[in-house]
Amino acid sequence: MKILLIVLSYLLGAFPTGYLLVRRAARKDIREIGSRSTGATNVLRYGGWKLAIPVMLVDVLKGFLPVFGAVALFSDRRLAVLSLLVAVIGHCYPVYLKFKGGKGVATTVGGLLYLAPLPLAISLVITLLVLFSSRYVSLATLSGLFSFPFLVLFITGDKFLFWSGWLFFLFILYRHRDNLRRLRAGTERKLGERIHG
Repeated sequence: MKILLIVLSYLLGAFPTGYLLVRRAARKDIREIGSRSTGATNVLRYGGWKLAIPVMLVDVLKGFLPVFGAVALFSDRRLAVLSLLVAVIGHCYPVYLKFKGGKGVATTVGGLLYLAPLPLAISLVITLLVLFSSRYVSLATLSGLFSFPFLVLFITGDKFLFWSGWLFFLFILYRHRDNLRRLRAGTERKLGERIHG
């Protein structure tokens, strides 16, 4: 049963929300537009909030549901973290789209929302503060996720979740390596800048 949960977590995480909505709304492949990510930020830049909000909500659920299932069915927080990691990998490397997906942020947030709601809420406030001051979504996202492990340790003292938080941060950092290059070069798009394809 636990192996089945892991497999289902990947398949759920791999569900290509952004790709399907943009394909249906505009008959475009979001993987050929902007940052080529299927996530909500790239969808927002191309299709606006009308498309980005449902993408973000579904991608959050893709992380929340595997964690909820692991805790509800097995009362196993380690399995919950593993299920979340597999879901995030599925989102980033979806089998349905030849392993070309998103950055994994919303899916990660969905799982952490269940595991550590208060630390996550504070890290989201940090994300918003950095976003409003810089208008760089990538910088804000990484700042919030960087703060999460420290907040977990300070608020809950949960060392397992502290180290798990670092695992997710490093994975998301890797997925944002192109954003980091653009930030250093001064070519990263800011929030509100639209793209066309």
